[in-house]
Amino acid sequence: MMRFPILIALVFLSTTTVYGADDLPLKPPKNGGVYVIAHRGAHISIPENSLAAYAKAIELGCDFVEVDIRTTKDNELVSVHNRTIDAYVEGATGSVREMTLAELKALDIGKKHGEKWKGTRIPTFEEILDLCENRCGIYLDLKDASIDDVVTRIRARGMEHDVVWCISPGKITALRKACPECIEMPDPGNESNLRAVIRRYRPRMMAPVWRDFSETYVDVCHRSGIVVFVDEDDISSWETALAWGADGIQTDSPGKLIEFLKQRGAE
Repeated sequence: MMRFPILIALVFLSTTTVYGADDLPLKPPKNGGVYVIAHRGAHISIPENSLAAYAKAIELGCDFVEVDIRTTKDNELVSVHNRTIDAYVEGATGSVREMTLAELKALDIGKKHGEKWKGTRIPTFEEILDLCENRCGIYLDLKDASIDDVVTRIRARGMEHDVVWCISPGKITALRKACPECIEMPDPGNESNLRAVIRRYRPRMMAPVWRDFSETYVDVCHRSGIVVFVDEDDISSWETALAWGADGIQTDSPGKLIEFLKQRGAE
């Protein structure tokens, strides 16, 4: 698989500075030098975390789809954000961890979204990998799954460089042991933890949420060659995020973000 050294363009007060991490093999962003991450897929009016939501994100031109990984009772991997299926299915309750894949596949997660999506099923991680292969990256949120099990499925498709791992800092060592070529992207939480995480783990990416994000946060990361993907859905915050130097933005409205970046680039 070809390696693509990452080049991130940071636009600030009419000047352009290029940041890079030479050992970070990400494909270049598709939209104005900024990575677009579709949170739970492009799921506005579409069942979240479904193959349909992920396919829509790919169609829009997103760089990554965010995938929440959980383990079933029979040790299969599926994409479900919540611990239980209660919010997704009418008249059914239960924990993902306590249900088999067959039981989960029998559930209709689309009915609540209207007739068009009736019959939509919870996807397996393998189905998502097959959909995204050579088309879109995966922003992997490890909710409840073995790192080794996830790595096995990624390696079977040679997609180690197409997946970025949103994990707690404490899991970085285990990930590097299981898959040295995989790309770690921790969230250190409050900015006061940032420098300690960098000193201890030297991660190549960071994944802060907006409340922990700031201009100094990005500056500290960029000075260490770290790429920053911020989680922020408020459209009014996107200009600030880019002015501060965000390399990517995760949002529930990826189509709007892509249009925002196109308009920004045309100005």
